[in-house]
Amino acid sequence: MFGGLVPGAQATAPEAAAANPYERGPDPTVSSIEAPLGSYAVSQTAVSASAVDGFGGGTIYYPTSTADGTFGAVAIAPGFTATQSSVAWLGPRLASQGFVVFTINTNTTLDQPASRGRQLLAALDHLKQNSTVSGRIDAARLGVMGHSMGGGGSLEAAKSRTSLKAAIPLTGWNTDKTWPELRTPTLVVGADGDTVAPVATHSEPFYESLPGSLGKAYLELNGAGHSAPTTANTTIAKYSISWLKRFIDDDTRFEQFLCPLPQPSATIEEYRGSCPIG
Repeated sequence: MFGGLVPGAQATAPEAAAANPYERGPDPTVSSIEAPLGSYAVSQTAVSASAVDGFGGGTIYYPTSTADGTFGAVAIAPGFTATQSSVAWLGPRLASQGFVVFTINTNTTLDQPASRGRQLLAALDHLKQNSTVSGRIDAARLGVMGHSMGGGGSLEAAKSRTSLKAAIPLTGWNTDKTWPELRTPTLVVGADGDTVAPVATHSEPFYESLPGSLGKAYLELNGAGHSAPTTANTTIAKYSISWLKRFIDDDTRFEQFLCPLPQPSATIEEYRGSCPIG
């Protein structure tokens, strides 16, 4: 088990709950979204590859308490030659903010983005239909993330299933550079020092090709390389949490961290997007 519950943090104000039934957790602050763990205690359960169809199993992280009702869910895929361990830090980090998170293994470590996209969708289907935590999930509020080829896979998943509420490719890699078909709000994360999936040929064209009417943003990490998303990273966590909260939970309390647009800093090389973002 990870984390701990903050006293009084499990319930929102009645008027806020009435305005948006999907708000979870206390009013956010910069400190709360940059913290290693959020307000929810987290449990985890391993899922064997032999117990699922279409992907390689993984680990589900989820808020221990059911007092606040159901949660949105996110499936996260690793990159080429990698396993779920490379993205495992995101499990408790996101779950403690009020999501069910599934870090997955792929069928083989060599699977390409299109296959990883299908596997992300299979993982979401397992979560909402057959997993031991299915009762904790709102099946209408789902998202995808991934690193490298897993990031390319998150774009493939969003292309295939337009009902997804959010997608976040992390230093994504894909031979397909244009994504005008996407209808899922997408946060593209690149790294200025990435030599495997250089932003000029991957993250930037991904972002620029997204429809102008779509909720979209581009975060380029400063002083970072391709593997930046594989270890705990406060900047990635901060903006991923804000994006998932805003679009999976429709929680406008988090829009303050996305608009006005974040400015260049020691950790941000560049940030693009449109405000308002919804």
